[in-house]
Parts: sequence; structure tokens; C-alpha cells
Amino acid sequence: MNGQGPLALAPAMADALARWLDSERALRGRSEHTITAYQADLLAFLGFLGFYHGTPALPRTLAGLTQTDLRGFAAEERRRGLSARSLARRLSAVRSFLRWLSDREGFDASRALSTRSPRYLRSLPRPIAPEQARAVLDLAGAQHPTPWVAARDVAVLTLLYGLGLRIGEALALDGADWPLGESLLIRGKGGRERIVPVLPVAREAVAEYLRLCPWPLAADGPLFRGVRGGRLNPGAVAGAMARLRQSLGLPETATPHALRHSFATHLLAAGGDLRTIQQLLGHASLSTTQVYTGVDDAHLLAVHRAAHPRR
Repeated sequence: MNGQGPLALAPAMADALARWLDSERALRGRSEHTITAYQADLLAFLGFLGFYHGTPALPRTLAGLTQTDLRGFAAEERRRGLSARSLARRLSAVRSFLRWLSDREGFDASRALSTRSPRYLRSLPRPIAPEQARAVLDLAGAQHPTPWVAARDVAVLTLLYGLGLRIGEALALDGADWPLGESLLIRGKGGRERIVPVLPVAREAVAEYLRLCPWPLAADGPLFRGVRGGRLNPGAVAGAMARLRQSLGLPETATPHALRHSFATHLLAAGGDLRTIQQLLGHASLSTTQVYTGVDDAHLLAVHRAAHPRR
């Protein structure tokens, strides 16, 4: 593991970092994408400390960290162009590592841990309107010249909008998950499992795809296949959605993930409660789901401004 900056990472620190990442992976179920991001965050921080103090940081020397050190790191990252949101995530990873290390090394990290993250405005999800979502599903079956590929695209997009799945969750389904029952067990981020109801239209879309698919369905093989028979790549779904955007005149924000946002937003607008939507989406915290109330409020405000007679 190589450090960042002019000084290499000390072996003891490299070992501590590797053990922390292993614990995050094993005990907290972090995805490999998250582990890679955490590693980059910590390498940036430890590289900064090495440059700032003139010597590679060691586990025992982190006991002397103060708010000044973390504020200096934050200032340097902002100077390099890191956004407030990315910096907040980077500092969160640093604090998690310091808490873990202080427990094992027996030092008090409270001075450094008391550093506040920068404030930032969380961007609202960009859903599409219900009629646009219906148009996407209606037109998806006519976007590809090969019938089974077109049916596959319809099935995948229907799962994203009809069940609120992430694209990775839909493409991780195997032959053993078929036939779809009244509900489906999904393993999401952090290994969290949830049960989602399966709409008849989603079941029918997958059945039609399987009827046309030239590849045999195997219990240990992928449910959704690419044109060469391997597991379907997210890029193929993104490409299908890009063609639909062009045909329907949808904004660039109308991505496959926007269908999941639309699922949540449309449920909320129809009277769904946040706690239920949280469970359907697989969010660990209700605060994550609450962002959709901002979408609904923004819609109501726009309607009010456009329709009120005293505008």
C-alpha cells in the first residue's frame, strides 16, 4: 500500500490501515467501492500528516492529533478543490479510523474527534414524473432490434421503478430467485436485507424476458444476461436509458437510479409514510429517506407559485 505525498506510509501505519479496512469489510459489511473510497480518504490524510510534520505518521503519534491538525487537513483539501460534501465524507472516514485505532492503542482521540465537518446542502433526488416513468417502460420494449434484449431492458427498468431496487441489486439477481413470488428478498448496501413486494407487472415483465432469452436459466447463474451470455453490465442499462431520454426528451438526470428515486417520490406523493418507504428502499437511517420530503415540498411550492391567483 503506497502513501500519498512526498513521504511513504510507515509499515506500522500501513498495517493498521489494512486491519481497519478489513474490519470495516467484515464487521460492517462495507462494499468494495466503499472500502476503496475509505482507503483513498485515509491515504490522503496520512500523506498530509507526513508532509505537515515532516515524518511518516505512526499509530502512536496519532494520539497527539488535535483539531488544528484536522483543520489544516481540511483547509488543504478545500484548497485542492475538494467539495464540502466530499470533504465531510473524508473527515468521517478519518474519524472512524481514529476511533478504531484509539480503542486498540489505548489513547484518547477526543481532541481530534471533536472537529466539525463542513456544512453542505444535500442535493435533492431528481425523479421523473409518473407519466414519464410510464412512458419509459412503454417505450423500452421498442428501443432494441433484438426482441429478447428489448424485453430484458423492460424487465430491469420495471424492477427499478416498480420495486425501488438499485441497479446493482437488480443485476445481482440469480436464476435461483426465479420465479418471483409475492415478495423478494434483497441484499442491499452493507449486507442489509429487506423484503420488497413484487408487482404483477414486474413478474410478467421478467417472465416475458425469460421466455425470449436464448440463454438457459441456471440457479447459480445470472437472471439478467448481456448479449454474450454473461451477467448484465450496468452500462448496458445506462445506455438503454440514454436512448430513452433522447426519444422522450427527458433531462440528463433521468438515469436508471432516477427510477428508484421516482419510486420513492411517487409513493410519498400518494400517501406512503416515510418509515415504510425507508424499509422498501433499504435505508439504514430514516434521515436518508427524509430527503424525499424535500422533493415533495419543492413540487408543492412550484405548483403553488404557478397556480396561485396572487402570484
